[in-house]
Amino acid sequence: MIKISNLTFRYKDGRKNALDNINLSINKGDFLGITGTSGAGKTSLTYAINGVIPHHYNGDYYGSVRIEGEDTFDTSPSALSLKIGSVFQDIDTQLVSSVVEDEILYGLENFSVPAVEIEQRISSALEAVGISSLRYRSIESLSGGQKQKVALAAILALRPKILLLDEPTSELDPESSVQFYRILRELNENHGITIIVVEQKIMLLSEFAKNILVMDTGKIVINGSVREVIDRSSLLEEIGINCPRVTSLSNRLKEEGVYTGSVCINVEEAEKMVRSIIDD
Repeated sequence: MIKISNLTFRYKDGRKNALDNINLSINKGDFLGITGTSGAGKTSLTYAINGVIPHHYNGDYYGSVRIEGEDTFDTSPSALSLKIGSVFQDIDTQLVSSVVEDEILYGLENFSVPAVEIEQRISSALEAVGISSLRYRSIESLSGGQKQKVALAAILALRPKILLLDEPTSELDPESSVQFYRILRELNENHGITIIVVEQKIMLLSEFAKNILVMDTGKIVINGSVREVIDRSSLLEEIGINCPRVTSLSNRLKEEGVYTGSVCINVEEAEKMVRSIIDD
């Protein structure tokens, strides 16, 4: 679905490459988490995927990004936005209307969706993210988590095949963050939408993503299944990425010879680990 080949990009007046020889394939139906420390190139990679690079940011661009076979370099941003829906970190800059319904309507009208389809698309998008009751609310009156869901609903109404999110939980509390990721999993598993999400909270990726990509200084350092990535916890810590606490706990118990099983990547596995230790 997405094929990135030998992609290198340096922003205009940049001193070093923001992206350095990136090669990556993302399959249809994947739920990919992208993580790394500040300045690792995560946001630049999302910009390359949705066409913000090179259409809005100038610089030295080499290699290619193809979405369903089409090179983003030769595809207009409007055409790309029908395939890839993007939700940005600063949600207030993405919302353009004063009422929830109007926010969703805005995109539908801009892309000339037939009038007979509009009502069904609005109601379906609101229902998909669980905010039907907010349809006529003022956006100014909403919480940060509710605004995130409105932005997501507005994107879903356009029916993209790919959903790209840049740190969507940065302003959310832990409970709201988990709730938001549950919505993403529902969209991925039951609606077939490919999810690509930049996230600093690796515990969330460990629980909800199918694969994780780790970046550092513009390069891909690790790319694999959640377990393959978390198993390399020592390298993650060297880079500056905090592993899930359950992973650190299982590693510590393995070092002390108390536990000999697989590294834990979520709470359920940690519970089984503790029970196995107690039973022994």
